[in-house]
Amino acid sequence: MAVLQGQRLTAAFDRAARSYDRLVAANPGYHRHLRLSAERLGLPRGGAGLRLLDAGCGTGSSTAALLSVAPAASITAIDASAGMLRQAAAKPWPEGVTFVHSPVEELAAAGVHGPFDAVFCAYLLRNVADPDAVLRSLRQLLVPGGVLAVHDYALSGTARHRAVWSAVCWGIVIPAGSVGRGGPALYRHLWRSVLDFDTADGLCRRLSRAGFAGVGMGTVGGWQRGIVHTFVARRPAGPRTEEVARP
Repeated sequence: MAVLQGQRLTAAFDRAARSYDRLVAANPGYHRHLRLSAERLGLPRGGAGLRLLDAGCGTGSSTAALLSVAPAASITAIDASAGMLRQAAAKPWPEGVTFVHSPVEELAAAGVHGPFDAVFCAYLLRNVADPDAVLRSLRQLLVPGGVLAVHDYALSGTARHRAVWSAVCWGIVIPAGSVGRGGPALYRHLWRSVLDFDTADGLCRRLSRAGFAGVGMGTVGGWQRGIVHTFVARRPAGPRTEEVARP
């Protein structure tokens, strides 16, 4: 079963947007785990004076998680799905939170420019055509020393975690998703995309290859231990070799 890509995936998110919050609310720990990953950014002073990018904000759950740890920050939240973004923008937000409709690959064309002090990237990398290019572009948007947190399903690589993931998807997530207007396609994609994407260790290596330093990861509690992880990394404070101007 192939994963959805490009416009087909965006259309699936658009169709599922109205029922998406209801479905994720039934996921034990969904919002708590997002807040944990946001906390792992280690943002100082409640975010005062900081510019943050929420890359792939969906219906705004990741934005709310960022806001919970950095209420004084300026937050730009972007998503490729107009339907998901409408759900996010319809919620009450304080001044300083801005929503922009744009794929992560086209931020400059949408008027989104760095530098950002931190980037939060939840449930995004599995859904882009070239995750390496996206990671490199996010690194370039960060200030030197700026921090990236990737929050996603990334299995530990053991057969047990793969089995648990498939059992939960086919026993709960896909049937529940079939009830809404969007149908089961998006949630079948979720199941398959996690199995096909990086293991937790593999995603750490991908971040290092993209030029990030100090890559580390932590998991969450409950049945999602070893299945949902936070990956935290920084843009190096000094220039990378290939970015040094030649005399």
